[in-house]
Amino acid sequence: MDKAALYCFLALSALNFLLMGWDKHQARRDGRRTPERWFFLIALLGGAAGGILGMYAFRHKTRHWYFKWGLPAIALLHLGLLWFGWEYGTELL
Repeated sequence: MDKAALYCFLALSALNFLLMGWDKHQARRDGRRTPERWFFLIALLGGAAGGILGMYAFRHKTRHWYFKWGLPAIALLHLGLLWFGWEYGTELL
């Protein structure tokens, strides 16, 4: 994996982590909430790890089965794609 892709994964994970914290803050004060689809979109783009960390760090969205199982499934998909790219990436060029 090149550095640009790694930085994208880190940035999207940080964004999803912070978004989880912000949504928890807004939930406590009955403020404007973040739509759940945004968490999944950012996770699909590469921020699944940050979403999982944010879920448990802020104790937010842990009761929803689709977050509890969906974000780790996306992270496993990313790991599989990473492995595939590592294993076969040079042969595909």
